[in-house]
Amino acid sequence: MEREMRSEPEGEEAGGETKGNVSPGNIGLERILATSLRLAYIPVTVLLLAALGAFVYGTYFFIHSVRQIVDRPVPVGHQIGLFLVDVDLFLIGATLLISAVGFYELFVREIPFENATRVPAWLEMHDLNDLKGRVIAMIVLVVSVTFAEVVVDAPSGRYALELGGGIAVVIVALTVFLRWSGHGPENDPRRER
Repeated sequence: MEREMRSEPEGEEAGGETKGNVSPGNIGLERILATSLRLAYIPVTVLLLAALGAFVYGTYFFIHSVRQIVDRPVPVGHQIGLFLVDVDLFLIGATLLISAVGFYELFVREIPFENATRVPAWLEMHDLNDLKGRVIAMIVLVVSVTFAEVVVDAPSGRYALELGGGIAVVIVALTVFLRWSGHGPENDPRRER
């Protein structure tokens, strides 16, 4: 099978200049690349299902925790830890949901909000850096809540201090990454000065 290569220009612009030639192979490749963006539906679907799972499990855990508290209202400290686990599960679900929305808007198309309120500015994502920044911010929040949960049930102060030091190092590293890599809020061109 022999492919025909176009030797004539595709069209002429004003002033007699011609547009560049595009071979059928390039057109086919461009179509494949454009279609490959639909692969983003896979992580979007998986992230949505994972978020749904976190929300359902968080709801189940909340109901289970309320039953446990009603049965044994003492000791209070351990009961607080149950609700912190629940907060953690919902934050993880929210992180997964934000990631799914971000992937969809970046690779498929923007989600129209005609009759709904506008998306909050902190949730707008224009590139992968925005998505990374939102996910890292949520990771810091989840890690902080997890630390509070562990501190409530910590066997000793030393254990809590060591764990807190390790978490602080991770949070500082993530913050430095965001600031130095140009993902921080002060590098946002949409931010008013």
